[in-house]
Amino acid sequence: MAENIDELTIHYEEDGKVLRKEVAKEVLSKGSWATIMYLYQDLDRKTGEYGQQKVSIRRYQKREGTFLQRSKFEVSSPNQARAICNKIQDWFPEED
Repeated sequence: MAENIDELTIHYEEDGKVLRKEVAKEVLSKGSWATIMYLYQDLDRKTGEYGQQKVSIRRYQKREGTFLQRSKFEVSSPNQARAICNKIQDWFPEED
């Protein structure tokens, strides 16, 4: 596992083939507990093409110098992502 927050990734390869491609990464919080949001695509093994973009939010705990994944939440569709964004904007409107 990673010792540095920059080493954390959602990228996954098997037999030299990239099965999960990390498109973007945003560190939301740092410290002994880190929260990272990833934008990624999974490979469709039947077609050989990458599917639609998805989001994963993951929490890591640093113990004994190593980050360990403790939880994750997957946003599996653009509609779900928009619904989450809209509700957060409702709950936290911009201040003037």
